[in-house]
Amino acid sequence: MDDPGLIRVVSDPRYRDHQGPDGHPERPERLIAVEQALAEFEDRIERSVPREAEPDEILRVHERDHWDEVRQTAERARTQLDPDTYACRDSFSVARLAAGGTIDLFRSVAEGQARSGIAAVRPPGHHAENDRAMGFCLFNNVAVAARALQAECGVGKILICDWDVHHGNGTQHSFEDDPSVLYFSTHQFPYYPGTGDFGEAGRGRGEGTTVNVPMPAGCGDLEYGGVLRRILAPVARGFAPEMILISCGFDAHRDDPLASMELSESGYGAMTAIVRSLADELCGGRIAFVLEGGYSAASLMQGTRAVVSEMTSQQRGNTGEDGELAPGSSLRWIVDRVAAVHGGRYPGLGAS
Repeated sequence: MDDPGLIRVVSDPRYRDHQGPDGHPERPERLIAVEQALAEFEDRIERSVPREAEPDEILRVHERDHWDEVRQTAERARTQLDPDTYACRDSFSVARLAAGGTIDLFRSVAEGQARSGIAAVRPPGHHAENDRAMGFCLFNNVAVAARALQAECGVGKILICDWDVHHGNGTQHSFEDDPSVLYFSTHQFPYYPGTGDFGEAGRGRGEGTTVNVPMPAGCGDLEYGGVLRRILAPVARGFAPEMILISCGFDAHRDDPLASMELSESGYGAMTAIVRSLADELCGGRIAFVLEGGYSAASLMQGTRAVVSEMTSQQRGNTGEDGELAPGSSLRWIVDRVAAVHGGRYPGLGAS
């Protein structure tokens, strides 16, 4: 395994070639902000160049008609795929680079070639359904990569923790009947895309391996840290994953223009410390991140800095204050609602 003080980073200037109309929030400049944060850690980073995902890799998650629809966008200067989602001539190739880069990064961590990693890719992926683009997303990068780990690397049980401020409807729907993948999501609710209420807990054999934590606007470091300690930790221990994947959106940051949450840089650092500790405890430290949302330079820079700083530290970071479950508090309300759905499945849910 590589130096434990290093983190493998997938990045490439070609990710900026995917462009929507002027003023669109999912814009190439997002990755400039990420790179500015990464520059502070250049001695702790090993770079990896992405390759385009193969059709068969994409088609483990997406239908052929969806692949064809995105492929055909390369024939036009601009295509509008849904009210929020656009493609240009380069978008098909860039979306394949995003999926391929994520697959190879996750594989390198799964196989012990890297201790951890972050795929700084775009377009994001967690809203993309198996049959359509949605919410700025063309292909579902984390879902495609998770299926590749299972098909090619012998990884059985995977935990996907999605802390983007929007619910990852596409990821949930990709796995909600599959007991081998646990999808855990924190998100502002009610908010786009409108899915992810407490009662959405999986279907059939997958019942109980979808855990949604919808949160009211205004939640910050205390609530997010409390949710990860009091809900994610017991759920993860009960599920016993072989690898943890983070759909890493930075749009719950207090400066993000598209949401109303109050996370700070230190809050993201504490969250990263919690999931890193869980990975060390449960799955040999195997954890990897893929960029989802984040639409201000401040949120992207501070969030990236927090994640990379914690993941390259030789010592365990501060996991934040242990928020008390005060009667009437947002944290108490959230924990009680999740416990009402999942408390019988996961011992210790709600405990500090």
